[in-house]
Amino acid sequence: MNKKHFWIVIIIWGIFSGNLFGQIKPPYKNPRLSSKERTLNLLSLMTLDEKIGQLRCLLGWEMYKKTGNKISHSSKFEELIKTQHIGMFWAVYRADPWTKKTLINGLNPYSAAGTGNAIQRYAMEKTRLGIPIFMAEEAPHGHMAIGATVFPTGIGQASTWNTDLLQEMGAVISKEIRVQGGHISYGPVIDISRDPRWSRVEESFGEDYVLSAQLATAIVKGNGGGRLQEPNSTITTLKHFIAYGIPEGGHNGNSAIVGKRELQEVFLPPFEDAIDAGALSVMTAYNSIDGVPCTSNKELLTDILHYDWNFKGFTISDLISIDGLMGNHHVAGSLEDAAALAINAGVDVDLGGNAFAELEKAVKNKKVNIATIDTAVYRVLKLKFDMGLFENPYVDPVLAKEVVRNPGHIALARRVAQESVVLLKNKNGILPLNKNLKLAIIGPNADNPYNQLGDYTAPQERSDIKTVLDGIKSKLSDSQIEYVKGCSIRDTLHAEIGKAVEAAKRSDIAVVVVGGSSARDFKTDYLETGAAIASTQTLSDMESGEGFDRATLDLLGKQLDLLKAVKATGKPVVVIYIQGRPLNMNWADEHADALLTAWYPGQEGGSAIADILFGDYNPAGRLPISIPRHEGQIPVYYNKKNPRGHNYVEMSADPLYSFGYGLSYTRFEYKDIKTVQKDKYSFEVSFTLKNTGSLSGDEVAQLYLRDEVASVVQPVKQLKRFKRVHLAPNEEKIVSFTLTADDLSIINDKFERVVESGLFTIMIGASSTDIKLTIQIEVE
Repeated sequence: MNKKHFWIVIIIWGIFSGNLFGQIKPPYKNPRLSSKERTLNLLSLMTLDEKIGQLRCLLGWEMYKKTGNKISHSSKFEELIKTQHIGMFWAVYRADPWTKKTLINGLNPYSAAGTGNAIQRYAMEKTRLGIPIFMAEEAPHGHMAIGATVFPTGIGQASTWNTDLLQEMGAVISKEIRVQGGHISYGPVIDISRDPRWSRVEESFGEDYVLSAQLATAIVKGNGGGRLQEPNSTITTLKHFIAYGIPEGGHNGNSAIVGKRELQEVFLPPFEDAIDAGALSVMTAYNSIDGVPCTSNKELLTDILHYDWNFKGFTISDLISIDGLMGNHHVAGSLEDAAALAINAGVDVDLGGNAFAELEKAVKNKKVNIATIDTAVYRVLKLKFDMGLFENPYVDPVLAKEVVRNPGHIALARRVAQESVVLLKNKNGILPLNKNLKLAIIGPNADNPYNQLGDYTAPQERSDIKTVLDGIKSKLSDSQIEYVKGCSIRDTLHAEIGKAVEAAKRSDIAVVVVGGSSARDFKTDYLETGAAIASTQTLSDMESGEGFDRATLDLLGKQLDLLKAVKATGKPVVVIYIQGRPLNMNWADEHADALLTAWYPGQEGGSAIADILFGDYNPAGRLPISIPRHEGQIPVYYNKKNPRGHNYVEMSADPLYSFGYGLSYTRFEYKDIKTVQKDKYSFEVSFTLKNTGSLSGDEVAQLYLRDEVASVVQPVKQLKRFKRVHLAPNEEKIVSFTLTADDLSIINDKFERVVESGLFTIMIGASSTDIKLTIQIEVE
């Protein structure tokens, strides 16, 4: 061998052994290459087992070990990584009765960040390929973790009708997740909710797709809008695809009866808009549509998402919903068949289930192609590269401690709560209250911190939650306040209505806080999915939240007896509902002097409610969902299709309070409506809005449209635009909206989206039933 050949052999040997000039790194570890190039290279180096591991998202709260102040990854985590190559975990930082993580054995922001670092360190340093872990966290109204900021639930967020505010909220939620080491935020929930018996109304934005779409888009933008290179961006996971909020009988997960046209008109647009805004993950729904489970629906998960919408992210099953193809829907005879159905339909990741553990067998049995596996893995890995996790997998625990639930975030939670409260009745202007009065504070939700936080909330320190009683105490002296609980939400054995009556008699005004609760406790049993099991043996307050569907909407326990007894004292009564769904308000509507709904207002809810009661904040929340008079009206939503329903024998067909409704302490005047045609299908609509009252306040101006004659049946009216406008006393502003071809279009009998010629009626109002101005336009 001559000298030249000798050195050639040495160089080749050195390259392959990695011992010449140091270890040669594979291309996927080169940050100068594109995410696509790096993903394809990594994919080419992976075994089938390693690929399947990236498609499984397992339960995360057992992945760490806490000994005093010392945090490390758990032996279970190490075993899962070694044997199953898991690439994603859900709810590592979650704490609640289901996970059995408490304020004592759970994680605070500092220890959460350390936990994330320990998990990443093992994955990066102790595995063959060094692939970082994706950590997904529940975040429908704040990060579901101890110490995080708790905002109002979705139905309260929707009551703000304020996209700018929710974008700001979305940014805070993402920041709190990222600084603790999380990457994926589950939420917003954009299921269109038409049945208040359903247990998850509280998580949704209500009954209208335009409102839901705009609010979801705002939150996605706040989450970072898909710009994963930014340090505080999360991957937004939209929930639940699709029509999950209209289950038969209000039963969570039951089949949805909906036609293809209505899917395209109402249920799909919020998801499409949110994806256009940058959402990069979509969660399937538990329900089926026309006999096909959403978790195995190829038309939805592949044809619509990827082919029609050009979706660039990944899909994930709802918890154990792939297993449910076998156990619930009975469309698969084995977990292997269920896994094949799901991944072939377009589900990329299995959340918490066992089905995708059978994918290797499904490949060997030729039920799933390797190319299908590779496509799903590519979608997941590329986002890990886009987020920069291969270079920067770790976070700073000190920063997490400083950022999470900081004073600015607390102030924002109070603002969202203030804007979410809806004033429904204010007889003789009893509100705002004079601060010289003596008040009786009564009711099961007046001083129960967890009853105002909603489902998907981690335990929080009591001092971090402001109840209604706390809020009122911040405004008045102790001598002006007398508190009596009166009764529980559901329990009937320990009422103290007599004490409440005596307190009311000694007061000038009684403030009675009733409603519902989604507060979980350690006495409640749970399904594998985390949904609570309703039980006649359970006397907890919980009557809402996932799994707690209702047959009636009445106040439970002795709450109505309490209201009647307090009213019988002759003292003025202010009634506040803290609730997760529109409960029966008929008695309060007739007899209360003032009535408000605060939904589940979050950690600052009590302060926000007190601000409104005493006039430190002028309420302007508007209903995102109709409040029925009776369960027999359900579904009762404002944008039903023609013809308009007639009244029942027993009562009106109209809801008690309609979509878009809400009062203020001031008054507004609408005048001077004008339209200007900008081009063939574009119209600018303007009008003057004036505050004619004596207080500054917000008005939510709403534009509804009716297509007078169309080739397919259209709604009696449909919200198209809205704007929350602040005005000082006697101030007026010109408010303008622009209608586009998309607003004027319909889906015709050939399932084509078209604009048809004819007359359209534009309605400007303060609610769907309080129309102030109308004008018609003609489309040629």
